[in-house]
Amino acid sequence: MEGSRPATPEAPPENLWSSILDSVSSSRSIPSKQVLLLGPPSSGKSVLASALLQKPVSEESKDETRSDFALGYDWADIRDDGDEDTLARLSVYTVPSDAIAYTALMPHFLPPRASLPHTLVMIVLDWTRPWTFVDNLQTWLKWVELWAKGDGSRDLEIVREENHERLQHHLQHYTEPSVDAVPATSNLSSNTVLPLGPGTLTHNSAGVPIVVVCTKSDLIDEGNDLVGASNSGMGGMVKGKGGEWEERTDGVMQVLRTICLKYGASLFYTTQQPNTLQVLRQYALHFLFIPPAPSPIAAGSEAPAPLRNPFFFHYKPNTLDRDRIVVPAGWDSWGKIGVLREGFEAKVWGEAWEADLDADVSESEDHSGAKKMYRMLVPDQGAKPPPLPPFNAPMAEQAFLAKHYDENAKKPDRDPRGAFRNPTDTAAAGIVGPLGSSSFTLPTVERALSEMEAGMGTSSLNASTTADGARRLSQRGATAASMTNHVGRPPSSPTVGSSPSPTGGQTQHEVLQNFFQSLLSSRDRGGASATARTMTPKTNGNTSGTDDTS
Repeated sequence: MEGSRPATPEAPPENLWSSILDSVSSSRSIPSKQVLLLGPPSSGKSVLASALLQKPVSEESKDETRSDFALGYDWADIRDDGDEDTLARLSVYTVPSDAIAYTALMPHFLPPRASLPHTLVMIVLDWTRPWTFVDNLQTWLKWVELWAKGDGSRDLEIVREENHERLQHHLQHYTEPSVDAVPATSNLSSNTVLPLGPGTLTHNSAGVPIVVVCTKSDLIDEGNDLVGASNSGMGGMVKGKGGEWEERTDGVMQVLRTICLKYGASLFYTTQQPNTLQVLRQYALHFLFIPPAPSPIAAGSEAPAPLRNPFFFHYKPNTLDRDRIVVPAGWDSWGKIGVLREGFEAKVWGEAWEADLDADVSESEDHSGAKKMYRMLVPDQGAKPPPLPPFNAPMAEQAFLAKHYDENAKKPDRDPRGAFRNPTDTAAAGIVGPLGSSSFTLPTVERALSEMEAGMGTSSLNASTTADGARRLSQRGATAASMTNHVGRPPSSPTVGSSPSPTGGQTQHEVLQNFFQSLLSSRDRGGASATARTMTPKTNGNTSGTDDTS
C-alpha cells in the first residue's frame, strides 16, 4: 500500500488562481455591441440614442441651437427581464452630419476588422424633410460600403465574408412570429431554405446590419386638410385626406422599401410615443445578436443544435399604419412592395438606383436616375438660399488708368492747380510752385507787407523813413513786374507792373534774393533808429522818452 503512493505530493500548477479567474471570466464574459447612428442634423438622433439605452433625453438634446460634438458616445448595460443578469453592453455612436470632418473619425473608433461583426448601422431620415430621403440614403449607404472595406487586408476580407453569410442566412430563414409561446429555438431555426428573391441583398457585400428609421412620422398627416404648404414639411404634397396625398406617401414608402431590400436592411417609422421606440429597440438588439451561419455539415454527421438569439423579436410586420411602419429584414419582396399601391415598378426603381451609383457626380443631374424620379414624386420644398447678385466684372487696372489718362489729356483744364486758383484770374498756367497762384505773386506780397508796416502804429518812424520805405516798395513792385514779364506771365495786379523796370541781367533767384535782403535790411534800420530815439536821455534827467514842459 505504501509503495503505491507517491513519495511526495504532486506540486500544484503554476498560476493556479490566474487560470481559475480566466476560466470564470471567459465563461461569464459580457458581449459588447455597437450601434452607429447616422443622419442629418436635427433629425431625432438624440431621441433614438436615449431610447436604445433606456435613458431620459437630456435638456441639452432638446435645444434646437445646441452644438453637436464631433462624435457623440454613450453606453448602457442590457439586462434580462428580471433585471438580474447583464446580457450585453451596448454602445451608441452618433455622427452629427455627413461632413468629412466627422465621418473620417469613425475608422479610428470603430475599426471594421474588429467591430464589423458587432456593429449595427442605423440611418435616420426626417419626415419633415421627405424630399431629402433618397439623397441622404445614397450618401450614407455609400459611406457604409466604404467604411466596411477598410484597408482591404486578407483578415478583413474573411470577416466580411462571414458577416455576409450570417446576414444572408438570416434573410433566408426568416419566419413571421406567431401568437404562440416563444419556441425554444428562434425564428431562424427553420430547416426550409428559400432562395433570395430578385433585388434582395444585391449590395452590402460586408453584411452590415442596417436599419432605416424615419422619425417624426406622426407629422405626415399634420395639416392634411390644407392645400399647399403645411407644418408637416410635405409642402405641395398635401392635398387633403385620400387621393394624391396618400398615393405619394405610399410611393415614398415603396421607394424606401425597394432600396432597403437591395441592402438587406429593415425599415421602421417612429414617433415620440414610447411604444414605437420600444419596438425599434427590441429589433435592434435582435438584429445585433444574429447567430452566425452554421458551418457545412459533413456526410454522416449529426447537425449541431442551432444557436438561439437571446433577444427574440415578436412583432409582426406592419405596412398599413403609416406612423408605425415595421418592415423587418427578410420579410419584404418586390411582390409585397407592388401590392401596396398599383403602378409602382420596383424593378425600374432598382435600375434607377444602380444608375445613380454608377454615374459620376457631374452626370447625376443629366441621366434619369432615382434622384430625378424621386424629385418628380416629392418636389423640393426646402428653404432656398437668396439669389446671388449679378456678377460684376471689373475693368482691368491698366485699362482703367489708360482710359482716364486719355480723357484727362483732352481736357483744357487738366492742370490740378486750377481748383485752387481765383476764378477771376485769367493768368495762364505757369511755373510749378506757389508763384502760379494769384494769392502769392510778388506785388501782392509787397502790398501785404506795406499794410503790415503801416498798421504797426509806431511813433518812432519819422516821415523820411516812411518816404524811403514807400520809395523802396515802388522799386520792388517794378522789379516784380519785370520778373513776371521775364518768365512769360502778365502781371496779376493792374496797380503794379505797368511800368517795367530792367533787371540788369539778373536771374530769378538773384531778384528774389535781393528782394528779401532789402526787406531784412530795412527792418533792421527802422528798428535801430526807433530804439535810439526811445533810449536817448533828456536834459532834465527824464528817461521816459517824453519832454517835460512843465
